Amino acid sequence: MSADKTTTLRQNPFILPVYLPTFLISLAGGILIPVLPLYLREFEVGYGLVGLVLSGQAIGMLIMDIPSGMVMRRLGQRRAMIAGLSLVALSTLALFWARSVPEALLYRIFSGMGFSVFGVSRHAYIAENAVIGVRGRAVALFGGINRIGRFSGPAIGGMIGSALSLRAPFLITGLLMLIALLLVIMMVPRTQATQVREQGSLKSYVQQLWSTANDQYRILTTVGAGQLFAQMVRTGRDVLIPLYGADVLGLDVAQIGWISTIASAIDMTLFYPVGMVMDRWGRKYAIVPSFLVQGIGLALIPLTTGFLGLAAVGGLIGFGNGLGSGTMLTLGADLAPADVRGEFLGMWRLIGDLGFTLGPSIAGAVAAALALPTAALVMGSSGVVASMIFLFLVPETNKQR
Repeated sequence: MSADKTTTLRQNPFILPVYLPTFLISLAGGILIPVLPLYLREFEVGYGLVGLVLSGQAIGMLIMDIPSGMVMRRLGQRRAMIAGLSLVALSTLALFWARSVPEALLYRIFSGMGFSVFGVSRHAYIAENAVIGVRGRAVALFGGINRIGRFSGPAIGGMIGSALSLRAPFLITGLLMLIALLLVIMMVPRTQATQVREQGSLKSYVQQLWSTANDQYRILTTVGAGQLFAQMVRTGRDVLIPLYGADVLGLDVAQIGWISTIASAIDMTLFYPVGMVMDRWGRKYAIVPSFLVQGIGLALIPLTTGFLGLAAVGGLIGFGNGLGSGTMLTLGADLAPADVRGEFLGMWRLIGDLGFTLGPSIAGAVAAALALPTAALVMGSSGVVASMIFLFLVPETNKQR
């Protein structure tokens, strides 16, 4: 690599500090998509407990979303990113040695708590370094990086789980996250460590949170409701496709891994066009069709009868998810007031992570009480609701389009 290209990489505020670590983290998460539900079934538990543990990371995020803003103010963006990602890496590695469902749930909760601290500080870093005129493309590229990792991961996880064991992928994912941690340590500018540091009391921080919630409650309730349903439909496929494929269609872990990979391959091709649409036409032109298509795709799962049918529906859901690449992050960055960015983004993540938590839990509970096809219909309806909220109730935030 030439000296000029090396300098460009180091000076770019996103490539090495954000995009490359994000790829490694998303690759690690993708590896676990076909593995984690089947790993939990080895403990001989029902769908309800499987859904609960799959929601464990989201539960941890919910616990830390609001405190994450305070952590970022005290540590700064760089140190908060390092602390959060360290906890994610260690708790993921610990799943290799888990001997019970409660233990696995505890590790997933710790992972979510770390990811919340890391995610809020990373989101604030992106919001500060990407002006609104190019924010859609910058954040969509970030979403695309996530999707590339998700594309690569499931097939790898399925092959590792099939060839070795359903525990072996946890070692691989933990190692990938440790590499991402080293990149953050080396590449995020040290100036970010003291940029936002404030040593206020807990009482003053709570007062600031209350003031922010009071000032922004209309946005947080209306737009937040749309995000809540949107994130529910996004997590539904990670529960329903593996369980429906294994328990109803009789597919093995490798086949389920390939279905997720096919969906992710379609998903990841759309991120840059979506970013251009958001910057040139408006955010809603990407958001509304994204969640409508995903909802329809989930509702079609009960009509599938084999590998090809489930792969086709998975591809449709992946297409819908690709249309939403980076949309919720972009919307949050657009709406966040500069003087209370950490507090607002913590609340924004809290709403989204509530959707992530409810998605697997509702899918598992409905499947346990009724049946997997009914759970697919319920989760599909959440996508339709999300698209209607964004279409009729949410104003356009790209004022420069």
